[in-house]
Amino acid sequence: MGKKDQQNASEKDRERVEAVLNLVRKQAPLTLKQELFCNKACVERFLKSKGDNVKKAVKQLRACLSWRESIGIDRLMADEFSAELAEGVAYVAGQDEGSRPVVIFRIKQDYQKFHSQKMFTRLLVFTLEVAMQTMPRNVEKFVLLFDASFYRSGSAFMNMLVATLKMIADYYPGRVHKAFVIDPPSLFSYLWKGVRAFVELAPLTTLVSSLEFDDSMDLNDDFSFYPGSASLRFNPSTAKVGSCSSSRFSFAVSPHLDSLKPWCLTLTDTSASKVGPTTPSPSPSSLSGPALISPLNARSHSFASPVYRTPRGNINNYKNGLFPSTPLPQKTQKVDPTSIHHPRTPKPSFLQSPATFFRKECHVTSKPEKPRDSFLPFLKFYRRPYDEATYRSKMRPPLSGLVSIVSAQLHRRHASVSQRF
Repeated sequence: MGKKDQQNASEKDRERVEAVLNLVRKQAPLTLKQELFCNKACVERFLKSKGDNVKKAVKQLRACLSWRESIGIDRLMADEFSAELAEGVAYVAGQDEGSRPVVIFRIKQDYQKFHSQKMFTRLLVFTLEVAMQTMPRNVEKFVLLFDASFYRSGSAFMNMLVATLKMIADYYPGRVHKAFVIDPPSLFSYLWKGVRAFVELAPLTTLVSSLEFDDSMDLNDDFSFYPGSASLRFNPSTAKVGSCSSSRFSFAVSPHLDSLKPWCLTLTDTSASKVGPTTPSPSPSSLSGPALISPLNARSHSFASPVYRTPRGNINNYKNGLFPSTPLPQKTQKVDPTSIHHPRTPKPSFLQSPATFFRKECHVTSKPEKPRDSFLPFLKFYRRPYDEATYRSKMRPPLSGLVSIVSAQLHRRHASVSQRF
């Protein structure tokens, strides 16, 4: 694709964006906040979700503006969800390797019984707005993690999930990178197969089970966060230079304190409580020096092999008796490697299956990513404990609440007073 083609494509995209904005302004004048919301990137996401259809994008964008006004997104604050923030019902856990926010929903099955649907929707919208506040400039998508372990009914979780995905697809188009449903109820997988054809975000949604992962797979490389495992690492400052004898082998730490291999293992026994001579003996039948580690002094005589039960000087006498050697057959003739006829690989026949003519190349070359591998980078966010203070630190006014606004105003006033005096 040349430079002229790219310029023509960018001009067409700019014309579509302008056409959408003009049609939206003709229907009703936009407020200042609505003008800030309907920027170029936002309109492009609506166009992409509707296949670059200007009329459909205008209709969806106008519906989104009216929905945001009815929800009252400009008046959302953290003070309204103090109980939910304390329990960690919905929060932003952090950012993945692509700087995309990771949103976790740990909604219990009884939550919607004691709260209205509007309250539930406002909580979801508040969490997504906080996630978009934490996005860098070059990031437009987030990752969703639905913890379904709090649900006992598959149909109840299905209703909540489908309603949430539909709301995000209609009013936050092009924002979802991936969505994972973790530990769903037993019958949910069968219900999901029948419903996913009607869910727009179904291709991005994956069902995973946390039982498939070990507890040690989400640990960081930094052992300072895990004091129990920090003692397993070799520390040169606390190591003793010297030898240590045991019942099986001798352990000695090198004086060089090599961080990779600071120890050496020998087959000599330096302890005095072992079977065998540990001091030089004048008799020629016994070995001089430290006793060598063998099955004789490592275990009892009843479990030792017949070779090691005999004196060490006569071990050569049993080699020919216990282990007779069988002579290998001699080669009588030489085989020419060129004369060997290997079976030929059959060439593809012209009369193949009719299904091969309708098969697309993309299905042959590319393999879909396994759910386990796709969820592995987000496992640490799922198992990381929730911290309310950390989550509140990611919020910015006005979503952070009245406390942060008042504290910021008091800080400015204190700074102005200190400058006067």
